[in-house]
Amino acid sequence: MIRSMTGFGKATLELDEKTIHVEIRSLNSKGADISLRMSSGLRNYELELRNEISKQLERGKIDLSIYVESKKAETPAEVNIPLAKAYYEQLKTLAAELNEPVTDGIAQILKMPDVLKSERKETDENEWKKIKQCVNEAIKQLHAFRDKEGQSLQDDLNERLDKIEAGLETVKKLDSARVNTIRDRIKNNLSETVGLDKIDHNRFEQELIYYIEKLDINEEKVRLKTHLDYFRETCKENSPGRKLNFIGQEIGREINTIGSKANDAGIQKIVVGMKDELEKIKEQANNIL
Repeated sequence: MIRSMTGFGKATLELDEKTIHVEIRSLNSKGADISLRMSSGLRNYELELRNEISKQLERGKIDLSIYVESKKAETPAEVNIPLAKAYYEQLKTLAAELNEPVTDGIAQILKMPDVLKSERKETDENEWKKIKQCVNEAIKQLHAFRDKEGQSLQDDLNERLDKIEAGLETVKKLDSARVNTIRDRIKNNLSETVGLDKIDHNRFEQELIYYIEKLDINEEKVRLKTHLDYFRETCKENSPGRKLNFIGQEIGREINTIGSKANDAGIQKIVVGMKDELEKIKEQANNIL
């Protein structure tokens, strides 16, 4: 089944002292382009998280955000009290030796190296397991979104493939009368310019056969139908996006050859419409996983 690369999912985890919010979104991309936004306490698990996302989502420009909302008041930094006391004792000693008062001692001590420290709290294994489950729930929602978008893509592709196939059937009908039209046109031109009585009819037929062979599009019609059928079959495979792009190129090659060899205004008009539908198919295929 076709699955889109575009999707969105989110999940929430309630813990004793915090709430974890997970959001994940993806857009189309040739490979797995993963961007993570999360607190420093989760950095130890970044590689594991990247591997899990790459395994489950395969391709796409993927953005994952993990927000931590604390349920209690937390100070952004802590005072290293033993170190602060040591600095204060040294300041008092220095002030006594210089016979100067200690002024704004606290303010000066807080500016000393390592007195204020931001304590990085690592996430423990038990908490990480719960967070990972929350991430998987968000990914599950993203999969559901991708499946829904994929169904819309499939419907659109089927409609456009049907239009190309209908155009091919019209080309077949026009092609059956095309050779006779070309033969009659050449004869009439020769009759008007040279005269039929001055033509070597055997040589004329030989040259006409050679000319018509160069305009023959039967092989292209057969290959185009084969490629269209193959495109539909490939849509049933897992993650067919890249393969569909290649098949689309082959479809385009046959359509272009039909247009260039047809030498018929009616057929070329149909070819233009088929090209338009194929371009829309290619645009859609770029978003298929």
